[in-house]
Amino acid sequence: MPQPHTAPHLPDRARHIVLRRRPVGVPTPDCFELVETPMPQPGEGQMLVRMRVGSVDPAIRGFLDDRPSYLPPVALGAPVTGMSLGEVVASRHADWPVGTLVRVLGTWSDHYVIGPDALGLERVDPQPGVPLRAYMGALGPVGLTAWIGLVAVGQAKPGDTVLVSAAAGATGSTVVQLARAMGCRVVGLAGGPDKAALVRRMGADVAIDHRCDPATLAAALDAAAPQGFDVYFDNVGGPLLDAVLPRMREGGRIPLCGMIAQYNHADHPHGVTQLWQLVVKRLTLRGFLTYDHADRLAEAQATLDRLHHSGQLVPLENLHHGFEALPAAFIALMQGHTTGKTLVEV
Repeated sequence: MPQPHTAPHLPDRARHIVLRRRPVGVPTPDCFELVETPMPQPGEGQMLVRMRVGSVDPAIRGFLDDRPSYLPPVALGAPVTGMSLGEVVASRHADWPVGTLVRVLGTWSDHYVIGPDALGLERVDPQPGVPLRAYMGALGPVGLTAWIGLVAVGQAKPGDTVLVSAAAGATGSTVVQLARAMGCRVVGLAGGPDKAALVRRMGADVAIDHRCDPATLAAALDAAAPQGFDVYFDNVGGPLLDAVLPRMREGGRIPLCGMIAQYNHADHPHGVTQLWQLVVKRLTLRGFLTYDHADRLAEAQATLDRLHHSGQLVPLENLHHGFEALPAAFIALMQGHTTGKTLVEV
C-alpha cells in the first residue's frame, strides 16, 4: 500500500479539546479537557491537516447540547466540532497535496484527518500582505455568511434601511460594512455603550445600545427609522426580534443568521409574540446556512476581496494565541465579552 506524502518533522501525537460534560447555560472550563492521542494517519484518498487558525463561533454552543440541530451533537469524550483553517501535512489524495491550505468544518484538534467530501472544504489562496487569519474571518466564512444573508437572502439594495443585531460581533460588523458599501442606510444594535460606539466607527449611521428597557429601545428604533426597516439581519432572536417585527416596512426581509439570545438557554427559549406582523407587513423571515448557496460563493468572495483591497471592509478581530486557548476564547464569546471575530492562531 503506498505511503502518504508527508511533511517533515510531523509530531508523534495529536492534541484534542474534547467535550468532558455538557454545559448548562454558559459553558465553563470544566466542560472541556485537553487530551493527546497517537498522530492519526490518512487512509486512501484522505488528508491529514494541521490547524493553523481555529474559528470560535456561537453556533458551536448548539453542538454541545444533546439535541437535534443541523449537525449532530458532539459526543462526550469527542473533539468539539468547529471551523478550522489548516495546512495539509500528509496526503493520499493527488488533488490535495502537502502544503495546500484548506478551510473546513473540522474539530478542535491540532491535527485531524479529512476526506475530499468534508463539509465546507475549500482551498485558501491568501493574497500577498493579507494575514492568513483573515480568511477565517471577514474574508472567509464570516464574510461569506454576511454577504449571503444580506444579498442572497435579504435582497438588500442601495437606498434600503438595514438593521443589524449583534452589530459589534463577527458577522454583524461585517454586515454593517457591506451594507454601507452597497449604499444602504445602516442601523446597528449592540450590547453596551462601548460596543455601540464601535459600531458607529465601523460605519453605521445609527448605533443603538439594546441593553435598555423596552420602551427606550422602541423609541430608539422609531427614531432611527421612522418609515421602518427594509432588511433586518438578525443574529440574536428573542426579545429583539419581537421589538423589530412591528417596525419592518411592508415587504421587508429578515434573514435569520443566528439566535444567540437563546444559545445558552435552549431549554427555555423566548416566545416570540409578534409573528402576526409577518402577515400584516407581508414579511419574509428566512433562516439560512451559507453553504446552501454554493452557487453564489464565488461572487461573494470576489466582493469581499475587492472591498478589503479598497479599504471598505476592515476585519474586526478578537485574537487569541495557542491551541489550548480555544475553550477560554469560546467561553468569553458566549459570555458576551467580545467584539468582532474570535480567532485562535495555533
